[in-house]
Formats: sequence, structure tokens, C-alpha cells
Amino acid sequence: MEITYATSSNLDLADGVVGMDMAAWEVRSERPWPSLHSSSAPPVSRWWSSLKAMTATEWLEMLLPCTRWICRYRSGDYLELDLTAGVTVGVMLVPQAMSYAKLAGLHPIYGLYSGFVPIFVYAVFGSSRQLAIGPVTLVSLLVSNVLGGIVDPSDELYTELAILLAFMVGVLECLLGLLRLGWLLRFISHSVISGFISSSAIIIALSQAKYFLGYDIVQSSRIFPLTESIIAGASDFSWSPFLMGSVILTLITLMKHLGKTKKNLRFLRSSGPLTAVVLGTAFVKSFHPSSISVVGEIPQGLPTFHIPREFQHLKSLISTAFLITGVAILESVGIAKALAAKNGYELDPNQELFGLGMANICGSFFSAYPATGSFSRSAVNNESGAQTGLSGIITGLTIGCALLFLTPWFRDIPQCALAAIVVSVGISLVDYEKAMFLWQVDKKDFLLWMLTCLATLFLGTEIGVLVGVFSSLAFVIHESANPCIAILGRLPGTTIYRNIDQYPEACLYRGIVVIRIEAPIYFANISYLKDRLREYELGISKNRKWEPQASRIHFVIVEMASVPYIDSSAVEALKDLHQEYKLHEVQIAISNPNQKVLMTLARSHLIELIGKSWFFVSVHDAVKACIQQAPNLMGTSPGGRRDATQTSQPDLVQKLWKQEDESAVEWEYLLPQEEET
Repeated sequence: MEITYATSSNLDLADGVVGMDMAAWEVRSERPWPSLHSSSAPPVSRWWSSLKAMTATEWLEMLLPCTRWICRYRSGDYLELDLTAGVTVGVMLVPQAMSYAKLAGLHPIYGLYSGFVPIFVYAVFGSSRQLAIGPVTLVSLLVSNVLGGIVDPSDELYTELAILLAFMVGVLECLLGLLRLGWLLRFISHSVISGFISSSAIIIALSQAKYFLGYDIVQSSRIFPLTESIIAGASDFSWSPFLMGSVILTLITLMKHLGKTKKNLRFLRSSGPLTAVVLGTAFVKSFHPSSISVVGEIPQGLPTFHIPREFQHLKSLISTAFLITGVAILESVGIAKALAAKNGYELDPNQELFGLGMANICGSFFSAYPATGSFSRSAVNNESGAQTGLSGIITGLTIGCALLFLTPWFRDIPQCALAAIVVSVGISLVDYEKAMFLWQVDKKDFLLWMLTCLATLFLGTEIGVLVGVFSSLAFVIHESANPCIAILGRLPGTTIYRNIDQYPEACLYRGIVVIRIEAPIYFANISYLKDRLREYELGISKNRKWEPQASRIHFVIVEMASVPYIDSSAVEALKDLHQEYKLHEVQIAISNPNQKVLMTLARSHLIELIGKSWFFVSVHDAVKACIQQAPNLMGTSPGGRRDATQTSQPDLVQKLWKQEDESAVEWEYLLPQEEET
């Protein structure tokens, strides 16, 4: 079956005067389209072909992403930064891992285990160069809430279930990565990520206030409980940790500023957190202040190989495994995506999911509970200058050394020094400049930023992410269901048709409306499109007002170059619209549909219904054909006389054709645009 366009490509409609004795236009193109039976290769075949075309190096980089930075590693530029960042994050992870394990209802040693083996595995299979994985607050809370309802935390089964949960989460993450479902992250806009990071930075900074103030505050991911707890405990305020934390915070901020502004002092930017830890520890060891809390004792010993057990509890843990996996997708991969954009490299979400999954699976064999990307530690890792995955390996080695040899040194690290590091990072990550930029450029994105930020602040981090993601999806659905439809006019002196709102000088044909649909046509937006097309039939547009004598439309030309596909619901709607147009003596014409759309129209017999002669290669060809067919539609000819019944008003053809006498304004076929006041 051949499909051909009707066209008049060998003749042109000049911008000036068109004579009535002009030869008849040839309105059918001789260039055939490919057969309907020809189609592109199926996705599986294309995927298999791309795999066969890959070189050995590309195969190695796909299977082991770490080879991408290993082969290009510049020790002179990266080694010092990676070492500093790795040690800094490792020192920071020691107390955090222990506290998060206690939050999960586990012995503190399991927090260190979760920050040891998974880090090495992720460095091999993960694609982010700055993401720091390990135990995090939200996952720890989920583990505690679920397992606490199954078994008592003092029971050995509790620990076994936590380890089994890590294995289940890893399997789910690997499946998502292997099935190439990382595309779901495309719906997380940069505005959502920025709003989430900004508000989360505030929450994280407030959560560290207890180490500055010297008294405990509630653990919460919402701003109200944190603020109320800080105010309620003001009577227990202690000056010693506040002064030490403030001095260390000032030192870190000053070093960061000098590192940014002075090229010869750039090393200060990455060495600030480590310097703060060293100075704070030295002060505590020298003066032994009793009012400043320190990390304390850390159990020694590396984890041993341990196969997860208690698989009979899979059913009761599956919902939590899905929830933790969702957190990994929305938070961990989202953070990695933001850090990748900030550092100027591409991130593969599917590889990221697979890397996280392998980290959890392997970690479960060494007594780790679920681990994922940490916002605070990733931010510290980035601010400390981490350049490659080597920083993660250094962090893992730091944890290993802490487990084996360095517990006496880490025991006296002041908590306020670690808190100062987190607060300094939080201050730098509150992206108010992004909010101002979005307000000036795109109010919709600014609204997304504000919704995500406020939801995270007042409802918690997990709800904040969900609000941001669903708000993004709502905007996408709204834009898809209400696509842009542009009225096109011809630029003077050309055969080019453009949006009349963008080009006010563009001219319109009387009795003809040319529209361009700038979206796929499918079940969600076809109702909106039909309503708009009905408006154009009456010559009514939300963008332009037609003159009273030109309000009767006889031709509607639909330019489909921007329509990637059309579904069956849309085809049926176009059939109904064609029938309505036919009753009202309005002819529809289609211009420049792509091959996929054309095949769909052919299979549905819409081409035969409308008529092959009304499908065109270009808008200009369609316009010329409409002018040529106007006499047939109205029962007259360009050069003939009007009937007696038509003497009361100019006929359609006289309106369409521009006469040689420029003084006869009523005969112009081009309708100039209204001048803007």
C-alpha cells in the first residue's frame, strides 16, 4: 500500500499579486511514502544490536562503572581531595552510624557494619562520585517501626530480620536497575530536587542543635517539633559546647570562603572539616571539659560472613522493602543526580539503582541493615572536594581502621565539632538564589520549589519528596492534557508559516485557519483539542479576534509536524470532528504528519474518510490547494460571474484572492494582524 501526499510543490503562491489567469496548480505529489508494512526494529532488537556494537572497553565500563574514573584518574589533581573527603566522611560516619543503629533498635556495632562493606561495593558498581552511602535516619526509623511490631528488639530474631530486610531491598533495587526503570527519575524536576535539598538542609542543621546547646532535643524530620523542643529545653543551655561549636563553625566557614576566593588557598576549602575534627579532638584531649559530649567507646572487630536467614518472614517485610526502595529512588538517586549536575558529569539512574542494590545485597552477608545515600554525608563529601569513587573507598577504609585500630582516637571527638561540619554544609545548601531565579524565569517551577520546600519543612522529608514528585507529575499531566495549539500565519515574502503571537507581522488567509498542534494526540487531550478546533470553525480564537466579514471558516489546516504519535481514541475523535465539519461545510486538511502518525491514520481508514487529496507535505501546499478548491466548495470560479443570489455580498473566492488593484481592500485574501496598542 502506498501513501502519497497531495501537494503543489512545483508552483508557488507569491506574496504579491496573484493573477486570475494563473495555471491550475498540481496538487498531488509523486513521491511515495514507504509501505505501511515497513516499521522500525523492535526495542529488543535495537538493544541487542547496540550491545553487539559495544567495544570491550564499553562492556567493562558498563559492568564495572568504577573503571570509568580509574582509567582517567589524575593522582596529582584528585588524590589529595579524595583522601581528605574520604577521611572526613569516615570520621563523620562513625558516630552517625552508631546513633542510627540505636534508632533502628539495633546494637551500635551494626551501624558501623552498614557503613563498611556496602561502601566498597558501591564504589565498584555505583555511578555517583560524591554520594556517600550507609545507614540513614529515615531508613532506621522505618526498620524500627516495622520490626518493633513483629518482635522485641532484645530478641536475636530482630537483628536477623533487619539483615534480611537489607537483602530484600538490595534485590528490589537490582531488579529496578536491570529492568531499566531509572527513567522514572526524569519526572523529578530540578526545582523539586533544589527545594527538597534546601529544606532538608535546614532540618539537618536544626537536628544538630543539641550538640551546640548541650541538651537533648527530639528526633524529627519536621521543623515544628524541633523548634518546640529547642525552646522547651532552653533552661538546660550550656555555654561550653556552644562556644566550641561556634568557633569551629566560624573556622570552617572562613576556610571555605578563603578556598573559594583565593586560588593559592584552594586546599583550605576541602580541609576545613578535617581541621575542625583534629582541633576539636586535640582540645578535648588536652583540657577534658566535662560539659562537652564526645563520641565515646566504639566496639572493635570486622564483620564476619553471615548468610541472611528467617526467610519465612518475607511476606511481613515486603511492604517495608518496597518503601525503603522507594526512599532510595526518590532521595538517594535524587541527591546523586543533583551532585552529578553540580559537578558536571552524567549519571546513569539505572546503574545507580543497581549499585545501591549490590551494596545492600553484599552488605547483608556481612551483618549490615539497609543502607542508602546520606544527604548530609554526601554534602560533606562534595564540599570536602571528592572527585571520584576513591573517596568512598577511603571512607570504607576509615571505618575499617576505626573498627580495628583507631577507636581510642575517635572516642574523644567532640560531638559539637561534627555538628559544626553538618551545619556549615546545611547553610551552603539552602539554595535561595535558585528560588529567586525561578521566580524571575518560570513561576510554575518556583511553585514546585516552594511546595517541595514547605512540605519537607512542615511534613517531613519523605512526604516532602512525595509532594514534590506528585506536583511535578500533576504539572506534566496538566500540560499534556492542555497542549499548546498555535495559529499560524505566513511571513510576508516567504512560504514560511509561524505562530502569529510570536510573529505579529504574519498574515492570515480569510476563510482559512492554519493551526499547529505541539504535542502527542491521545485520549487525555483529545477532548481539549476538539473543543479548540470547534472554536476555530467559528473563527473564534482566544489569541485573536477575526473581523466580522471573515468569521466564517471554510478550511481548517492542521499542521502535524510536532505530533510524535496519535492513539486510537484520538483517531475516533478526528473522525467525529470530520463529520461535524462536513455538516457545516468545513474541509479539514492535514499537513506534514510523520510516518508513524500517517500509518496510524491509514490503518484507521481516516485517510480515505478525509480524502488523500487533503494530505500535504507543507502548510503552503495545503493553503494553495484550499484556494484552488474554494470555487468547487462555493459553486463558483475565480474568473466567473456571481449568481444573482450572491450579489448582495462578495463571494468567498473574491475574499481569498488578492486583486491587482491595491485600492480594493475588500478583496484582499490576506488579513493583516491587529496592531498592538
